[in-house]
Amino acid sequence: MCGSSDSDKAKKALYLGNIFCGKTHDYTMLKSEFDTGLGWFTDHHVRIDLGYLGFDKEFASGDLSLPIKSSKTKPLSDEAKSSNRSLASQRIVVEHVIGGMKRYRVLSNRIRSRNWSGYDVKLEVCAGLWNFYITN
Repeated sequence: MCGSSDSDKAKKALYLGNIFCGKTHDYTMLKSEFDTGLGWFTDHHVRIDLGYLGFDKEFASGDLSLPIKSSKTKPLSDEAKSSNRSLASQRIVVEHVIGGMKRYRVLSNRIRSRNWSGYDVKLEVCAGLWNFYITN
C-alpha cells in the first residue's frame, strides 16, 4: 500500500498520508509522518496490529490496544484469541476503507506517471468519491 489512512465507524476516509512507494514498512511510514515528541496520539484510542510493535515506547498515546503475540513455545489461550478477534474486528474498518478506495484502481494498479503531485490529487479524489458513496 502506498500511504496510510485513518477512518471512522461510518467507513469514511478521514486522513490520507504521504506516498511511499516500494516495500516501505507501515511503521516506518508512521514514524516519518508523525514526530515522536509532539504527542499526536495522547487524546486518542489507538488500535494497532503487531506490525507496530514498539509504538508504545516511541509515541505517547491515551489508550492503546495491541493484540497479544504468540510464540512457538507458548500458544495463545482461548481468552487471548477472543481478545485478538475483538481488536481485529475494530481495526477492520480501516481495511474496508482502503478496499473501497481500491475500487477506483488508483491504489491497486501500477503507477505509470511521474507526476507525484498529480497522484496525490487522484488519491484525494478517490477518498472524496468513496466518502460520497458511503454517505449516499
